[in-house]
Amino acid sequence: MCGITGLISQKKVKENGSRIKKSIVLQNDRGNGLGAGYAAYGIYQEYEQLYALHVMAWDTAGMLEVKNYLQEHFEIHHEEEIPVWDKKIKDYPVLRRFFVEPGKAALDDPSWNGNEDDYTIGKVMELNGSFSNAFIFSSGKNMGVFKGMGTPADIYDFFLLDNYEGYIWLAHNRFPTNTPGWWGGAHPFNLLAWSIVHNGEISSYGINRRYLESYGYVCRMQTDSEVVAYLLDLLIRRHGLTVYDTTMVLAPPYWASIERVADDDLKDLLISLKIIYESAMLNGPFAILAASNEGMFSITDNTKLRPMTIARAGDYNYFASEVSALYEMEENPDEVVTPRAGQPFIVVLDPAPGESSGSSAI
Repeated sequence: MCGITGLISQKKVKENGSRIKKSIVLQNDRGNGLGAGYAAYGIYQEYEQLYALHVMAWDTAGMLEVKNYLQEHFEIHHEEEIPVWDKKIKDYPVLRRFFVEPGKAALDDPSWNGNEDDYTIGKVMELNGSFSNAFIFSSGKNMGVFKGMGTPADIYDFFLLDNYEGYIWLAHNRFPTNTPGWWGGAHPFNLLAWSIVHNGEISSYGINRRYLESYGYVCRMQTDSEVVAYLLDLLIRRHGLTVYDTTMVLAPPYWASIERVADDDLKDLLISLKIIYESAMLNGPFAILAASNEGMFSITDNTKLRPMTIARAGDYNYFASEVSALYEMEENPDEVVTPRAGQPFIVVLDPAPGESSGSSAI
């Protein structure tokens, strides 16, 4: 059921979430009030070089434990409560954000390997795996996830998202089926740069989880969707795959389709990815929309049992579960695209002045 939507300005033009709200609220029937959320990129320009850690805790004591942990392992440059409209949702966890960098504390840590991303992920996983009453649900730079229990309109208004401006927005309306509805189980799921929203069911969750745990990732959010965000970090950041190659891992072509590929180099690549990353393959009906600081992409399962449509207008690209939701963001699109089953749609941000075009990560 779930509803998903997203927009990206390739020229990094910022706007608040009003258009993304209209798009996801139109898909209200795709949820049941047990979870909704948003991710926005470009919102923390003042602290853009720092990791923005969004934390949920069930009480103030839990948040104090988190702060003590972060002070021990990071240099905290700024911290504050995440502003909320408490008249919209009454029963909610303690919410706080910390802007941090590994700093000097990391140099004396046995886990320090000189890589700030590896170190930060290690501490996020350690905290999320060992703290029973708190967890980090957003850890990227110059971006943030805002999610919880409620409808898309409830969560948007609760987090005062009219007050943020970003050049990439993701949104999700959840209809949990075989997993519980709770604050941590709402989408988007995030790890460092990558955030994902997902519609469907990942029947390979057990295999995917065990594969990720062998690399040190901790799956705690009680939902199959969590593994996708971690797989993107593993495959793209740690293993150096391109986004296209990663989509071929997550939703690989059938063997019969690979046999029909005329380009021998491409055929060899697809065979290699399918064999090497068998445990990272996603099974089941799914549509996934993912974003990072460099762009956005969508992918569906190879039978396309969950919908995905895209519209283009100027330098903007729009993604949604339903065509009608696209028109809530852009009334006059230049083009509307419906990708075939298993076919990714990848959008890359325009390079800044002086940078080369494109990105090796995309």
